[in-house]
Amino acid sequence: VQLQAFGGGLVQAGGSLTLSCAASGSTFSSAYMGWYRQAPGKQRELVARISSGGTTDYADSVKGRSTISRDNAQNTMSLQINALKPEDTAVYYCNIIRILAPTFNYWGQGTLVTVSS
Repeated sequence: VQLQAFGGGLVQAGGSLTLSCAASGSTFSSAYMGWYRQAPGKQRELVARISSGGTTDYADSVKGRSTISRDNAQNTMSLQINALKPEDTAVYYCNIIRILAPTFNYWGQGTLVTVSS
């Protein structure tokens, strides 16, 4: 299984960014896909996740200015973040996890998002 993340870069505060993740190597029914981020010196934290049925969860820090979506047929996921803030600067990782048997938990390689003030 491979997860490949795209879309990181340097963005000015107030701007928008869309991150994409493509999963390959298996089928991912009944699995959550999500984005996590890790800022320097901080623990990795959940940004947003989406179930195969489309149920979404967002961290309070991005709620109201982010939208996560997925295409189950293509095994892809996207995250759009608007009104970016310098504190959104982090390495963003895509993740796919299935908690029902057969369980699995895979991570992408991470993509750096830098928001300049």
